[in-house]
Amino acid sequence: MKMANWVASFEKPKTSCTTVGDNMSTTVLSPYMSLGCLSPRMFWWKVSDAYKRASVSPSKPPVSLHGQLLWRDFNNLMAHCANQETPGSWGKMKGNKYCRDIPWGNDEKLLKAWKGGQTGYPWIDACMAQLRNEGWIHHLGRHAVACFLTRGDLWQHWEKGAEHFESQLLDADYALNGFNWLWLSCSGFFYQYFRCYSPIAFQKKNDKHGVYIRKHLPVLKDLPEKFIYEPWEAPKPVLKKAGVILGQNYPFPVVEHGPTSKTNMAQMKAAYDAHNQNEPPKKKQKK
Repeated sequence: MKMANWVASFEKPKTSCTTVGDNMSTTVLSPYMSLGCLSPRMFWWKVSDAYKRASVSPSKPPVSLHGQLLWRDFNNLMAHCANQETPGSWGKMKGNKYCRDIPWGNDEKLLKAWKGGQTGYPWIDACMAQLRNEGWIHHLGRHAVACFLTRGDLWQHWEKGAEHFESQLLDADYALNGFNWLWLSCSGFFYQYFRCYSPIAFQKKNDKHGVYIRKHLPVLKDLPEKFIYEPWEAPKPVLKKAGVILGQNYPFPVVEHGPTSKTNMAQMKAAYDAHNQNEPPKKKQKK
C-alpha cells in the first residue's frame, strides 16, 4: 500500500473502464482475492493502514475500497441465504428466492455473437475481446455487456451470461458473479429496468477517440472517431479507406438498439406485473 493517497481517495464510480495497458484506474486485485492469494481480512487492514498514512481524507463506503469489501461480503451473504432456503439455487433463476421469473429467449445465434464479440457494436465487442484475451473487464464493461445480453438488447438468459463469465474471468467468484448477473438483468436486487446502457452513447463521453476499441478490435483501428462507435453509419469510401468491410471482417449490428430496447422494457414490465400478481401478500408486522 505504497500509494496511500490513491488508496484513501479511491471511489469506484470515478474509475475508468477504457484505460489500457499499465495505466489501470482500479486495483485489479480481484483475481488474487478470488483465487485465495489475498485474504479480504488482510486487504481490509492494509487499506486501513493506508488511510492512516494518507494526507487526504479517505472516501466512504460504498464507493471506497472498504466499501467494496463490504459489498463483497454482502454478495456472499445473499448467496448463502439463497442456498440455505433452496440448496443450489444461487446462480439459477428457478428456486432462487432473490430472482424474478422472466421469460428469457433462447437464441444460440445471438448468444454466439455475444460470446465471440461479433454483435456489430464496437464497445460491446471490444469488452468481449478483452474478456477473451485477458480474462478481465472493468466493472462498467461487465455492466454494459451483461445488460446488452439480457434486458437491454438480446433478451437472452442471464444464466448463459453468468456461465460464460465463470469460464472466462480470472476473478470468477461464485457469489459475486451470480449477484452481478441478477442485478444487471434486473432479475434481483436492482429493479430499474427502464435504465438501460446504450451500446453506443454510454462510452462516447469517456473515450470519444475510441482508444479502447482500437486496442481490442484492431480491425476498426483506422476508422475516424466519428464512426468508431457506429461503423455502419460510415460512408463506403470511409470504410474502404479504413479496411473495414461490413458483413465480412466486421459484422452489421445483430439488432437495432433503439426499438429493441423499448420492446424489451415492455417485456420487463409485463414480467414484473406477472410477478407482482403471483407474489403472496406481505404479513402485517405486529406493533
